[in-house]
Amino acid sequence: MKIGVAQTNPTIGDLEGNVEQCVAAIATAQHAGADLVVLPELALPGCPPRDILFDPSFPPAVAAATADLAQRTRGGPPIVVGALMPANRRPPHHPGLTNAAVLLEDGAVRLVAAKRILLTHDVFAEPRWFAPGPPSAPITVAGQRLGILFGDDLDDDGRAVSPATELIAAGAEALICLAAAPYRRGILDERLVAARRPGRPLVYANLCGGSDELIYDGRSFVLDGAGAVIEQLAGFAPDVRVVDWDAPQTRLARDADRWESELFSALVLGVRDFVQKNGLERAWLGLSGGIDSALVAVIATEALGPEHVSAVAIPSRYTDPCSTTSARELAARLGITFHVAELDRLHAAAEEALGDLLIGGTTAENVQARLRALILMSFVNHHGGVLLNTSNKTELAFGYGTLYGDLAGMLSPIGDLTKPDVYALARWVNERRRVIPDFILDRPPSAELKPDQVDPFDYPVVSPAIERLVQEDRSNPILRRTEYKRWQGGMILKVSGRAFGRGRQMPITRR
Repeated sequence: MKIGVAQTNPTIGDLEGNVEQCVAAIATAQHAGADLVVLPELALPGCPPRDILFDPSFPPAVAAATADLAQRTRGGPPIVVGALMPANRRPPHHPGLTNAAVLLEDGAVRLVAAKRILLTHDVFAEPRWFAPGPPSAPITVAGQRLGILFGDDLDDDGRAVSPATELIAAGAEALICLAAAPYRRGILDERLVAARRPGRPLVYANLCGGSDELIYDGRSFVLDGAGAVIEQLAGFAPDVRVVDWDAPQTRLARDADRWESELFSALVLGVRDFVQKNGLERAWLGLSGGIDSALVAVIATEALGPEHVSAVAIPSRYTDPCSTTSARELAARLGITFHVAELDRLHAAAEEALGDLLIGGTTAENVQARLRALILMSFVNHHGGVLLNTSNKTELAFGYGTLYGDLAGMLSPIGDLTKPDVYALARWVNERRRVIPDFILDRPPSAELKPDQVDPFDYPVVSPAIERLVQEDRSNPILRRTEYKRWQGGMILKVSGRAFGRGRQMPITRR
């Protein structure tokens, strides 16, 4: 039996485009002789659809798109694809839907499984939109009994009997798992552990692509009955492969990619899809001559191409001239547009207008940061595009940033990277291609908002300590005191087990 595995990159609500992606992937698999084609969870509506599911016009539109895909692939191999189906009952204030796997065969659409284990941890709130599905029975394709389920249904989570075990007991000889599993560091190993647990040949078809803060990494795979990987699809890109389960198999050795390579690919995909799927033409950032903005510039350039990235240096009376020189050098090496906007005239006007309000505390520094944001947003408003935030996770944890100033920006590419992660990733970038000037890598971190300023943290010590608190869903006085800033910040690309954003919803008002 030849199984076609296709990982697509859908856009939520772009039903026509999502169907076209599926049609193209199915045609590729059919040309390679596939007896069955498997596509990921929610490949038709896009993932995660969230509250769009409350729109009464959306589920019928998904049903129409599903029927259209069935008709357009009529005469080809049967297809299992992620869609939506009505639940047996609709609770009050609920869309009344199941996260469904449907079989498309001879132009007909048939429900073959509905997701049973609905996630409620981290960024997930699946019971808000979906009802759990009932137990399903295996289906027969090309003479083989196949159990259809979802990637999350593989997790036994202390259950006496898992959905996978039930399917095997009902006669399933192999398992087909549809997944929409977001990326985080180390997640592929965890998926493989869960996929090997049932002890059956298994196909795991995972989405790829960026969707708001979530990044789906693809890396779909096929296991033989002994749990060996006999095929793995590309990471962070659409892909189609066909595996002949009846032919002698070569076990694949796992690629020993450095974590920096994997992380960089994830962030590039997250930026690219956010910008392109939202129809934006250009990304802007403040390029200060510091390590954070340098890394964001590299990621954005890799994601969008240099012709779609613009950087602005905003030197002030406190800026080291080497900062602007290094920023210009980095922009030239990347090939991105570079502007210089001097801060001093605005700064002097603010000093005259605000007078004694600038005396004491950090008000004078905050005003400069907000003036920088004023300049950056003026470029964005005039030319169009999106402003990228350049804050890292350690700074966000400590609240070391100015609200409506250097915390401005719609998307934060490195907001889930600790400061040591930023340095490690930047050094890895320079191993591939030396683009970041030595001054940026070697200088002490500084906001350059007052004379001889340096960041007041021993980052190698404080970053791991505060990151542990975040990953353990704990807090401390600093995190509690700065929560209000993070609630008002831009969207952060999630690459760890717990990022600031939807996955960590701490109250602002508390004791």
